[in-house]
Amino acid sequence: MRGLNDRIRRCPPAQFGSLRLAVAGADKLPDAISRAFEDTFGIRPLEGYGVTECSPVIAVNAPDFRAPGFYQPGSRRGTVGHTLPGVSVRIIKPESIAGAERLENLEQIETLPANTEGMILVKGPTVMKGYLHRDDLTRKALCDGWYVTGDLGLVDDDGFLKITGRLTRFSKIGGEMVPHVRVEEALNEAIGAEELVFAVTAIPDGRDGDRLAVLHTTCDDRVNEALEKMRKLGLPNLYLPRRDSFVKVDALPLLGTGKLDLRSLKRIASEALAQGAGKS
Repeated sequence: MRGLNDRIRRCPPAQFGSLRLAVAGADKLPDAISRAFEDTFGIRPLEGYGVTECSPVIAVNAPDFRAPGFYQPGSRRGTVGHTLPGVSVRIIKPESIAGAERLENLEQIETLPANTEGMILVKGPTVMKGYLHRDDLTRKALCDGWYVTGDLGLVDDDGFLKITGRLTRFSKIGGEMVPHVRVEEALNEAIGAEELVFAVTAIPDGRDGDRLAVLHTTCDDRVNEALEKMRKLGLPNLYLPRRDSFVKVDALPLLGTGKLDLRSLKRIASEALAQGAGKS
């Protein structure tokens, strides 16, 4: 999404006058960017979800179907749509997959009910057979033909899949699991950021296991504003990063795809805070 708003502003709406459908994938589409696209071109992008190991599309929102006396929703905001035909999704407790490489039958693992967050598993003709010459990785990624995505999500009562986070983007703080993505979204939304301004990771903390750390590209006043608004949202105190855990950077570390470089994010935060670069 890097620079997308600038490109939207530079592109006259007439250039996309024939556009009927826009689908976004690869990473979560910020609502601010979705609104900006819709305001400019008159079309709200539909979100989808996929991973390389699943060829890559797993689910996608589609246009709603309307006919006299009939309506079938094909999309739902906040979700990545329905799975592709022939593709199945299961939601399980993340901790139950820890020993999955030793299981031969996934029926031993309970499937969670609708609207319950858990680990997303995928099965279907699009799922890979395994990693070439890496049986060790294949055993960890596949369980009884199901691909273990490492993503967290839920399926609602109408079969729409919602992605809620990445298991690796959680930290155990004070005995509770704190989702980095939820904190990140709250910080960015608090100041009305149209693109990513705050990026959240965690660093070791001797007292509570981990503590949240935040890289940002804005000024101190906006950081204070974001924290104050987060407090008013009623989020748990564990979701509120300490003020001395914010680190100002010129640019957030990104991969070539435009996604956050999570390894660099953690490294920069760890090095900066170890040197006392956080704001007190």
